[in-house]
Amino acid sequence: MSRLDRSLIAGLPVFQGMTPADLDRVLQQARSLRIAKDQTVFEQEGDAHSFFLLLDGHVRVVKTTPDGQQVIVRYISPGELMGIAHALGRTTYPASAVAAVDCVVLAWPGNLWPDLAGSFPSFATGTYKTVGTRLQEAQARVVELATEQVEQRVAHALLRLVKQTGRKTEEGILIDFPISRQDIAEMTGTTLHTVSRLLTAWEEKGLVKSGRQKVTVVEPHRLFALAEGRADKG
Repeated sequence: MSRLDRSLIAGLPVFQGMTPADLDRVLQQARSLRIAKDQTVFEQEGDAHSFFLLLDGHVRVVKTTPDGQQVIVRYISPGELMGIAHALGRTTYPASAVAAVDCVVLAWPGNLWPDLAGSFPSFATGTYKTVGTRLQEAQARVVELATEQVEQRVAHALLRLVKQTGRKTEEGILIDFPISRQDIAEMTGTTLHTVSRLLTAWEEKGLVKSGRQKVTVVEPHRLFALAEGRADKG
């Protein structure tokens, strides 16, 4: 197997503070994998055999509820860790990860986690910071589901994706990976019909433009007002 170049991870937040020799050691046990669109990276409640770093592409994290409903928990962007069950004290994955587009990931054996965390304190700190941030996001989502109208939840979801992956175009800010109306419904605890109705209404008002697995936010400030429960004045 060819040696992985340290430039793949140098400069990423979770590896900040590491020397070139440290980075080389971290990469010694890593494998580079290509994951095709819609292929599962790991499955909910499956054995946490590996943890991963996304180098290229986007991955959606999906939680299946006891009654069989699927909820999209979040999207992973390049440079983020995923499958870090061992950092949560788990031996199984709490959710599934599915490639939203063709992806490239680095994978490490899960049993290496204690060694890497103990040998490289900055890596452990960065990983636990990631865990903390995601827990805060999950708590915010729970509050949204409990207290907000569906229009607010959908607006908040689009704004989060714009902040995470938005790319400026002539039309506005494009969510820079394929996302369907069903995906948005699964992110916000609502139905495909409701999301379709809202996006159609927002298109008529000039807030967004949407197509097949494509959403562009045209008026982010007006969408933010809707997310905060204020009437649209456009």
